[in-house]
Amino acid sequence: MGVKRLIPLAAMEKLMKQAGAERVSEKAKDALKDVLEDIAEDIAIQAVKLASHAGRKTVKGQDVKLAAK
Repeated sequence: MGVKRLIPLAAMEKLMKQAGAERVSEKAKDALKDVLEDIAEDIAIQAVKLASHAGRKTVKGQDVKLAAK
């Protein structure tokens, strides 16, 4: 059974190369993916709470932006 990937490793490599990396190891891609998914999950949880507090079922962009601050 494989690990479920929400963010593709190719996207991690692209981000790191855009940041100036010439080469990116598989472990570096995995590490960045894990960190970003953890951060994204925390932001999503907070955004859902904000939408709920506002009496909405729909999470809006403003909820996500506020949750990310």
